[in-house]
Amino acid sequence: MKTKVTLNLNGNQVSGTVENRTLLVDFLRNDCGKTGTHIGCDTSQCGACVVHVNGKSVKSCTILAIQAQNAKVLTIEGVAPDEDQLHPMQDAFRTHHGLQCGFCTSGMIMSALELVERIPDPTDRQIADWLEGNLCRCTGYLNIVKAVKAGAEAMRSQAPRSEQNRQ
Repeated sequence: MKTKVTLNLNGNQVSGTVENRTLLVDFLRNDCGKTGTHIGCDTSQCGACVVHVNGKSVKSCTILAIQAQNAKVLTIEGVAPDEDQLHPMQDAFRTHHGLQCGFCTSGMIMSALELVERIPDPTDRQIADWLEGNLCRCTGYLNIVKAVKAGAEAMRSQAPRSEQNRQ
């Protein structure tokens, strides 16, 4: 059986007709062309497929596309302010060598963004705990933690004054 799915993807409404068993990660990659969302393990353990669904980090291999009906979905392709500029968290991963092969990076960044939304100035322990569901086989995590701290700091410095006063 097929069902039409409509959602807000990176600020744009998209629709597609999918088999009811289609995973959100497959819909994003195959139907929407958002290949920055990676399929890493097929077992929901690696975190390479993390996206935001209605503002929360979700492993997109764990939900069906039809479960995202009318949801607001943000992928790595939608976090930068424009095509010529990186998001501060993306730039921090680049600057602080928080990536090597890059396969896990989009999921790490998407998870880190929700962490910083919740805890604007996270400790190393909070970062490590938050990223527990994201696996990296290359970096050893030390530079990922440094990158998240630097990204959080850059995001705080770019926050409007009224937002900074609430923290």
